[in-house]
Amino acid sequence: MKQFLPFIIFLLFSIFSLAQKENPKREMRGVWIATVVNIDFPPKDMVNSKEQKIFWIKMLDSLKNMGINALFVQIRPVSDALYPSNYEPWSAYLTGKQGQKPKPYYDPLKFMLAEAHKRGMEFHAWLNPYRATFDMKLDLVSDQHPFKQHPDWFLPYGTKYYYNPALPQVRDHINLVIKDLASRYEIDGIHFDDYFYPYKIAGETFPDSLDFIKYGQGFDHIDDWRRNNVDLLIESLHKTIRSANPFIKFGISPFGVWRNKAMDPEKGSDTRAGQTTYDDLYADVIKWMKEGWIDYLVPQIYWYIGFELADHQILSEWWNSNNYGTNIYIGHGAYRIGNHSAPEWNQSSEMPNQIRLNRSLASLNGSVYFSAKSLLGNPLGFADSLSLFLHRYPALLPEYNSLEAPLPPGTSIKKIKNKKNGIQIKWKSLSKEKAYYYVIYRFNSGEKPDFEKASNIAGITSYYPRKLEIMDYPEALGQSYQYIIRAVNQKHQEGIPSEAATIQFKE
Repeated sequence: MKQFLPFIIFLLFSIFSLAQKENPKREMRGVWIATVVNIDFPPKDMVNSKEQKIFWIKMLDSLKNMGINALFVQIRPVSDALYPSNYEPWSAYLTGKQGQKPKPYYDPLKFMLAEAHKRGMEFHAWLNPYRATFDMKLDLVSDQHPFKQHPDWFLPYGTKYYYNPALPQVRDHINLVIKDLASRYEIDGIHFDDYFYPYKIAGETFPDSLDFIKYGQGFDHIDDWRRNNVDLLIESLHKTIRSANPFIKFGISPFGVWRNKAMDPEKGSDTRAGQTTYDDLYADVIKWMKEGWIDYLVPQIYWYIGFELADHQILSEWWNSNNYGTNIYIGHGAYRIGNHSAPEWNQSSEMPNQIRLNRSLASLNGSVYFSAKSLLGNPLGFADSLSLFLHRYPALLPEYNSLEAPLPPGTSIKKIKNKKNGIQIKWKSLSKEKAYYYVIYRFNSGEKPDFEKASNIAGITSYYPRKLEIMDYPEALGQSYQYIIRAVNQKHQEGIPSEAATIQFKE
């Protein structure tokens, strides 16, 4: 064993050095938490509010340990709500019956949001804009559901009902829902996934031909008219969100292929996807980025590197080149790790390689994983890879240049002292302007501060409550350290550094 010890030490040192080199200071490390059919939260048949709260806290603690810094939580799966709403009924996925209040009563969104912010995690409210039911069982639809009040707003297609995107009344309703959310809750984002017009079903036509006759003046082709219907919704929502709360980001997570090269030789990706965002779902996300209607995009590239029809690397590189100044995060299919017929998904290196590919491309700003249940299951040790290596150091979220926000305040360290097993740092703000949170940097005494290395971040405070103190637990007793504090605003822009405070760590 002794002859192998130097090699083992070298191997561990190399791994940790690689982790330090690879960990960027700023990175989206998000996860989708799906509520439709109880995929992630709450577990099916868990209708007791106290049990739901316990489950949520444990889930967030586990995700936090993996380095996750943003949650995309599905709060409106089928035109229902995981929060008290005057416009739509309580979700059956929460209470077991649509329209039924939680027991004991609580506001799940308020609770989930508070627990996320305590842990320094962004909370993006994920809504499905057009999906109205998950099946055709209308007897299970609440009387409070818009379907019962305005049946003319909806169209059947396949095994579900959908809002009719052509109707101005539908756009007005969705804007009311979003305005209510953005006005009442301190959420960090409004988020839509890939479901706009539904994915096409062979042999079945979406039943909107009469609406095209009624509303389609000025359009020669129904496809262009459908895209315009979605454009009108996205543009109006951008204005609604900005007016309700200018700090809320608006993001879209489209299907990973915008257009195949066969349909668009000049701009399309070198892929052969069966359906595409532009041609089949009528979501012109490129236009939305160009117009500045959205703040970020999360293309769902749920295929492995080298997949013949839609290569993850080709698509990541395509989105990297087609970002139009918008923050781009890659959506990863974590549910496929160790759970797919393709042998590539049974390689523990596949997902880490996708993350490393992201980090090598200058305009990609991080990852979002589908979904929480998959991460918590630690498939092929992926969650361990995140916590030990890929997310070894904390990361700030990327800045949002599309948002306007006051500059963060300056700070001043008030007190620094040794406590049991750690160092306590307290500081104060130098202006009335509030920070959203604070970043604490630790450097060796006499070292020139480098604010771009993630390994120099000693801690990131919670969003709320906004604490002005932290405990740090360095490893080297007897070492002298200098600490510097920087405030951060809601666009994740850092303020000027505080003056350094130096202390020797001792028991």
